[in-house]
Amino acid sequence: MTTPAAIIELSNLRFAWPRQATLLDIAEFRLEPEQSLFLKGPSGSGKTTLLGLLGGVQLAQSGSIHLLGKDLSTLSASARDRFRVDHSGFIFQQFNLLPFLSVTDNVLLPCQFSKYRKQRAIARHGSIQQAAQALLIQLGLPSELHQQLAGELSIGQQQRVAAARALIGQPKLVIADEPTSALDADSREAFLRLLFAECKAAGASLLFVSHDQSLAKLFDRSLDLSQLNRATRQQEI
Repeated sequence: MTTPAAIIELSNLRFAWPRQATLLDIAEFRLEPEQSLFLKGPSGSGKTTLLGLLGGVQLAQSGSIHLLGKDLSTLSASARDRFRVDHSGFIFQQFNLLPFLSVTDNVLLPCQFSKYRKQRAIARHGSIQQAAQALLIQLGLPSELHQQLAGELSIGQQQRVAAARALIGQPKLVIADEPTSALDADSREAFLRLLFAECKAAGASLLFVSHDQSLAKLFDRSLDLSQLNRATRQQEI
């Protein structure tokens, strides 16, 4: 029986911006299928750069990044973009919703760029509109808000829209970058439980990056990027 490929697998990863010291030096890192991982990412730890590498926006100088068994360095920039939108959903700290589009149209954006996400949404829900509606309701956003402009929503409501957009079409990987930083403690935990449930329903792994260590206990695993990153440890010596 073969072991399923890791969702993320990093090996001897090194990255530096031009004419600057090494920012990331990670010997190994894995995220397993359907696993939730809390990654503590304090300021200066290389968090933003690591997420850019995982999204294929940048390429490392050495080492390898495999997503779903695919070596990102073997893909062209356009192929990396396609691979990212087909297989990954991102929830950003500022949510990055388009304020002039409706809630539903924001959620449907990945299906406009990825035929695979569109096909999976239709297979599961019958149509992409029904997929968006089901996700939004499961994440706690009532149907009367689904045609409202995203820019008119509260922070907590926008967060739910961003999560639905990340999850539509059942990507295998959801990456969340400080998505709960604007919420109070009770709201954070409630949102996370909804996010876990939807990731489980979609069969997705969750990489959740935050500086809020109090959330770590809710996840399958937790790591500290400043400990994982040998470049950060070297600077502290």
